[in-house]
Amino acid sequence: MQEISTLPLKSSQIKTDPDSLKYYGRDWTTYFDIKASAILFPESTADVVAIVHWARKNKVSLIPSGGRTGLSGAACALNGEVVVSFEKMNKILKFNETESSVDIEPGVITESLQEFAKTKNLYYPVDFAARGSSQMGGNIATNAGGIKVVRYGLTRDWVIGLEVVTGAGEVLHLNNGLVKNATGLDFRHLFIGSEGILGFVTKATIKLAPAPPPLKVLVFAVDQLSSVMKVFSEFKNNAHLQAYEMFSEKALKHVLHSTGLARPFETVTDFYVVCEVECATDSAEEKVMSVFENCLEKGWITDGVISQSDVQAKIFWRYREDISESLAVHSPYKNDVAVSISKVPDFMNDLDQVLTTAYPTWEVVWFGHIGDGNLHINILRPAGMNKEDFVKECRGVDQLVFKAVQKQQGSISAEHGVGLTKKSFLTYTRSQEEIELMKGIKKVFDPDLIMNPGKVI
Repeated sequence: MQEISTLPLKSSQIKTDPDSLKYYGRDWTTYFDIKASAILFPESTADVVAIVHWARKNKVSLIPSGGRTGLSGAACALNGEVVVSFEKMNKILKFNETESSVDIEPGVITESLQEFAKTKNLYYPVDFAARGSSQMGGNIATNAGGIKVVRYGLTRDWVIGLEVVTGAGEVLHLNNGLVKNATGLDFRHLFIGSEGILGFVTKATIKLAPAPPPLKVLVFAVDQLSSVMKVFSEFKNNAHLQAYEMFSEKALKHVLHSTGLARPFETVTDFYVVCEVECATDSAEEKVMSVFENCLEKGWITDGVISQSDVQAKIFWRYREDISESLAVHSPYKNDVAVSISKVPDFMNDLDQVLTTAYPTWEVVWFGHIGDGNLHINILRPAGMNKEDFVKECRGVDQLVFKAVQKQQGSISAEHGVGLTKKSFLTYTRSQEEIELMKGIKKVFDPDLIMNPGKVI
């Protein structure tokens, strides 16, 4: 790309070698052909402004790149776009003790923010398996959720200020960390979850929570799918629930094979739950055990264990959090959907029927954040089947899956965004009128349509 030489960046901030183009030009989706033309590494907001003005002048499209842990293709460059990686903008800038907030750059790793919060006896609660590589800018761009939404909500609930560079090259300071701000439209919330189609986050002010009380992690064997929600209701109503996650025996087998971990208990069943609860006092722990025993007596739970140490709690979480990594060798086709919590039982029954009918001989692995209505579906590529035929077959069945989602007024993407993979199915969740309004909003912030083009809408 000849015009790349006109960028006001240092040579160390530009890469065009084939390995870098492939590495930075994609996310965790594996079935797109990557064709990035260059990778840029801004080190400041001023660099990002310069990049956007350069892109507008030269009619170049820009793709944002964070930790690239997304699964919707939103960070993939397929048509010669220039990728803007934020990995050099990775500083934790300023801590405000009075506000219990912290200013950060977008390249800060999620786990780094969590560890920083601990040094202040505080807590950043948005958490998921990719915490060690995902970046906060990407989390904001996708409104990341994870395993503790049932207790702490989504990324959106912890962002109290943003600095963004729009597609016009303008720098906006949104909300400035205020708790109350009744001065019209809050553009901060347009950028959270926008997948980079309006502009790029260059700084964020994140509020932090008080450190949680001691936690216990339980793993249950559940007698049948319908009992998953019954057990959830018992724990939600009678204990201080932090997380509630479901996974299948198929998923557990892959984790055990991949990691060498032992089973949590001898009982084998179709579905399991990992549950995290607050146990601030002995009486709170006794209450948790009482709820567990009540579910045993009713037959909803057939076996279970409770963590006796932090080390054991981390092992119990691995049964759920190591699923994606254990499945990676099978190049799974993934779906990430959500319905209202109250509609989860009916939806799971509908979905089970769809998947069993569509894939009678293929392996389909379920797991999900049942406590917030979010299910992850992984279809494993059969041995000997090429990538193109596999994806074509799966995308055909997507329509049946999304019709089941639409029936329950749910979302075709709960966490990973729309990106490329869900764009053609967006009408299953959003009306045509909404989509046209989104296009109009994009045009306002990105008049030349250069910011992550082809994604979402």
